[in-house]
Amino acid sequence: MAIEGTIHKAGALKQTNKSHKHGKHRSNRQIDADNKGRVSLKVSTKNKSKTMRREDRRLQAIQIRKNKREEAMDKKRKLGGLSGMSAPFLTCFVPLHEEIDVNSALAILESCDEDAIIDKTNPKITYLKSPRLKQKFSFIKAVYGPGNELRNLDCLKVVDSTVFLLSASCEDVLDRWGEKFVNLALSQGIPTPTITLMDLESIAPKRRAQVKADIQKRINKYFPDEKLMVLDKTSDGQNLLRRIGGQKKNEIHNKNNRPHLYSEKAELNEENNVLKVTGYLRGIPLNVNSLVHVPGLGSFQMTQIHSTQDPLKAPNDASTSSNVCVYANPALQTSLISENIPDEMDAEQTFPTDAEIAQSMEENNKKKFIKRIPKGMSDYQACWIPDIEEIDENNDESESDDDDNSFMSCDSNASDQEADDDDGMKSATEDDNEEFEDVTENESTTNNEQRYDEQMDLYEEKEAQEKLKAQRTDAMWPDEVDTPNDIPARVRFQKFRGLESFRTSPWDVKENLPFDYAKIFQFKDFNRIKRRIIKEAAESDETIVPGMYVTIHIANVATNIWEEYQKLNGISGNLIVYGLLPHENKMSVMNVVLKRAADSTIPIKSKERLIIQCGFRRFIVNPIFSQHTNGNKHKFERFFQPNSTVVASFFAPIQFPPAPVLCLRENPNGSVTMIANGILMSCSPDRVVLKRVVLSGHPFKINRRTATVRFMFHNKDDIDYFKPCKLRTKCGRIGHIKESLGTHGHMKCVFDGQMKSFDTVFLYLYKRIFPKWTYEEYRGKGQMINSAAVSSVDINME
Repeated sequence: MAIEGTIHKAGALKQTNKSHKHGKHRSNRQIDADNKGRVSLKVSTKNKSKTMRREDRRLQAIQIRKNKREEAMDKKRKLGGLSGMSAPFLTCFVPLHEEIDVNSALAILESCDEDAIIDKTNPKITYLKSPRLKQKFSFIKAVYGPGNELRNLDCLKVVDSTVFLLSASCEDVLDRWGEKFVNLALSQGIPTPTITLMDLESIAPKRRAQVKADIQKRINKYFPDEKLMVLDKTSDGQNLLRRIGGQKKNEIHNKNNRPHLYSEKAELNEENNVLKVTGYLRGIPLNVNSLVHVPGLGSFQMTQIHSTQDPLKAPNDASTSSNVCVYANPALQTSLISENIPDEMDAEQTFPTDAEIAQSMEENNKKKFIKRIPKGMSDYQACWIPDIEEIDENNDESESDDDDNSFMSCDSNASDQEADDDDGMKSATEDDNEEFEDVTENESTTNNEQRYDEQMDLYEEKEAQEKLKAQRTDAMWPDEVDTPNDIPARVRFQKFRGLESFRTSPWDVKENLPFDYAKIFQFKDFNRIKRRIIKEAAESDETIVPGMYVTIHIANVATNIWEEYQKLNGISGNLIVYGLLPHENKMSVMNVVLKRAADSTIPIKSKERLIIQCGFRRFIVNPIFSQHTNGNKHKFERFFQPNSTVVASFFAPIQFPPAPVLCLRENPNGSVTMIANGILMSCSPDRVVLKRVVLSGHPFKINRRTATVRFMFHNKDDIDYFKPCKLRTKCGRIGHIKESLGTHGHMKCVFDGQMKSFDTVFLYLYKRIFPKWTYEEYRGKGQMINSAAVSSVDINME
């Protein structure tokens, strides 16, 4: 009998029988109906892609495809593709060998479609309208040969696709110039490349497959994902047109984020200095109140933009019957001011007074600069000689009298002595004629050697040798300098300071800024402003939209600048016009990451004059190099060592990334050589670049943790001045100066451990350096050579 108030609990040995299975099986549909949308915690936290059923995945794919289609249609509608204002596919044909004829390739494309409409009114652009493909094409030709690299690179910046032409009959698939240009194009970014092989019909049928395979293997080094297309017959031309019109275009953000125009004709009205540029607008809509940039000319304002008749459409076409004309509003136009005007009364700005300027001019008037030029040297070679001497004008007469006395003799005895010497020379020559026979020298060999010596610049050879020696010294002993004997170290390195830790020690970015930093602009948050400006520019609803055939009126183009551009580039048309985003005309400090080219081994010194191509701009600057590291301080690099990566800083107009960067040098024949390539990192003047100086000393006596060090300083006052600085050794010891011993530079140092006899003691000193304001617009080939002489003299004088 059970006791009231108690509950029976089953024990561990309680038997549990199997339940009946009737009615327990439910389908997935019945389970979903019973749950009524409720989801358990375990199911809701799992990855949805793994828990989705087949029907849900199918519906999701349909929705994604629908959204992408709508996005593409909106973009095409916004760019004018559905309204009949789409621009033709702009394609550039680039020959990679001297024996390739671009005109033969264009002839195949022109004859591949009998119904195609071809327009050759412009000799540099070929238009092709294909009714069969319902597409329009425009073809331009790259110019082969040294000196035309930059012109071809400018064309590749704005085209939709690039066709590289190869020849199967050439022994080398790519000659020297072709390989060089492909490397330049790859560093800049190639828009949708297509590799085309010509003259394959000239090869025997049995060898065609092998020749094509060999060329494909050779091309895979530069284009691993591209397959060769044959262009010998009309059917091959049709296949090439289909590929150009239907292939997926590469996304080049630097081009797609800005409005740009490849001009078909350009003419300057000298009466009002208005440059009229006509062509198809591409990219994003263009605002008439914004600025435009023409490479080689500069940045300008616009007065008006009006659309004209599309040359590829009939005059009675309804889509082109209405012309659009937009005029600039002077109240809303972007200013051309690129530099800030600093306040001379600001306490942080150091500007010389009128008395100091007058005193400086008076001192300069007392001195004049002369250059010692060897006899027989040309004017071009003399420009490279930086040996300039300062001579007071008051002492010119005395020096000239001394020079005259050194070459003139009024003593009669001296004249008699000269006569005796002449007699002695005559007798000596007579004896030589009697003892030796006349030997004729090979005149051709002598003339060749003289001609070779005339072409060689001895001063340039000597300068290159010294620079190469300095580069090797900097690579072996970076930043090490000798303590001067004639100047106290505390005076020589008074602008330097010691740091407890290069990584953690503070350094004020606004401390002791030069006067040039008062003329530049800075963003509070550069990345946020970049994203906002690019988004607003892409979503703007301007009247002038991409695809329109327009004429842009560019104001205030000086006649002398236009003539200089024509002289340097040799062309009057085919300009490239870029629409600038807001703030892209303001000056700031640009920081770009550069990687040294594999085949570039020449010494590149910091602050050396170089050609920089950053995005759509090309200019000449003297950049400073620093290490590409994390942190808020970066060490200055004296040389751009081979196979290394550095950050170059220089003054230049603001440009929003992403943007490819090329670092070039101009050769005497007008061609350019790439020494480095990279990307734009930021536009910030707050990058702290510290120049390091390492003073070395050697242990003289070692007693456990203490050691007597010499050769670092040469007097007692210098030791007391640098006493607070920390010492480091090559083997990793850390210490400090305890006291000086004697008066000749010996000092007692204490370290954190036993010092070895072969160890070396170092003292690190740092000073912040800034780039120099040397920005200059690059207008064309030959400019770097003509201006290099003056700049090299200025750099050597510093």
